[in-house]
Amino acid sequence: MATRAGGADTIGRVLLTDPRISVSPFRHNASAATAFDARALVTTIAWLRPCTALGQALAVAAAVGWLRISLPLVRLGAGIAVLMLATPIAFWRLRRPWPVGEIEAFGHVAFDILLLGWVLYLTGGASNPFTTLLLVPVALAAAALSGRATAAVTLLAAAVYGVLVFAFVPLPDMPAHGQGFRLHLTGMTINFAIAVLLLAIFVARMNASLRAQRRATRHLRERALRDEGILAIATQAADAAHRLNTPLSTLRTLLPELERGRPGDVALHEDVVLMTGEVDRCRDILREMVDYGRHQLAGATEATTLGEYVRANGDRFRLLRPEAEVTTKVAPALRDRCIEVQPGLAHALLNLMQNALDASMRNHSHVVTLGATATGGNLEFVIGDRGGGFAAERMRSLPSASSKPEGLGIGLALARSTVERMRGEVHARSGADGTEVCVRLPLAVRGA
Repeated sequence: MATRAGGADTIGRVLLTDPRISVSPFRHNASAATAFDARALVTTIAWLRPCTALGQALAVAAAVGWLRISLPLVRLGAGIAVLMLATPIAFWRLRRPWPVGEIEAFGHVAFDILLLGWVLYLTGGASNPFTTLLLVPVALAAAALSGRATAAVTLLAAAVYGVLVFAFVPLPDMPAHGQGFRLHLTGMTINFAIAVLLLAIFVARMNASLRAQRRATRHLRERALRDEGILAIATQAADAAHRLNTPLSTLRTLLPELERGRPGDVALHEDVVLMTGEVDRCRDILREMVDYGRHQLAGATEATTLGEYVRANGDRFRLLRPEAEVTTKVAPALRDRCIEVQPGLAHALLNLMQNALDASMRNHSHVVTLGATATGGNLEFVIGDRGGGFAAERMRSLPSASSKPEGLGIGLALARSTVERMRGEVHARSGADGTEVCVRLPLAVRGA
């Protein structure tokens, strides 16, 4: 009795303390959203830098070669070269695993504002029609960073503009009419087109990012609600495991006694053997629940080969459902592939195989297939049936109640929750021969 009570407590502690069961993920996700916006801003800046450097180089070349305007080419070339050198550095940084913070994103924006100010300083200062390009970094920062960072970017851009009003290298005088003024208008037109294009592209990207974040938040909320429901069910299951041990032990003790009272009754003997087997089976299920809980608490994984793992799960399902015609499929080249799996994966596969057999039986078949492939850094288990099929959308909307008269309605939910905690996904595809439910996991099949 004490052992079973401890086992039930073990299962309960797993469900209450396992960090992979994310019941309330929103606090962590809020900080992740800020980091994602900062990274999106730095990525956009990294792509804009070579375009900006090329545009500045072409403008300088046109001014000197076509318009015959005298410019400080050495200092302008140095500024453009620094901007070009910053481009590969930014892309190298984005390939690093550590997150992009807001301070770092502000540094990138400030760097570009100062370089743009340097180019404007050498080309007429505030009188340069491209001065309003200083508004672009402010708009980008406002779309991606916090209020404080945006205020800092705004003050920096205003300070640079203020300096350019009083300190600059003057351009040749341009009269109010004639060629000089048309040149100024042309510059303002180009400047306007560039600003509109940059803002439109970046704001569109930011809107797409926000929509993706909303979808992710909605998915996390649905997953949290589902995990809370599963947690409640599992807590009741742990309590039931604790309470069922006593009647099962009583039955296991009384059944042999019942047979001893009527030693010549063959029919009774057969019934007692059957009932004893069923009682032992129930006790084995309880022991598996306790062992599963202990392995989860310890974070233990099972090292095996892909072929052996598929074969073992097929044999286990045959014992569970003797009427099933189970076929296992693993490519010969993958049978000896070493993998590490958590104990919960086997339970998820068995739940899906149970559903597959029930679907086949409704279509007057007993065929269930279990296959495995390893491609593209992912490990994929495929459970097939010979049922009538169903829409793939049902996999995205977990059923709240079973469509089977004898079902409890939680097998698919439990399987999906287990696979998602292992950073995997479950999806379905239906065909003429039935339905295939695919469980895709990272190749190492390690938990979160």
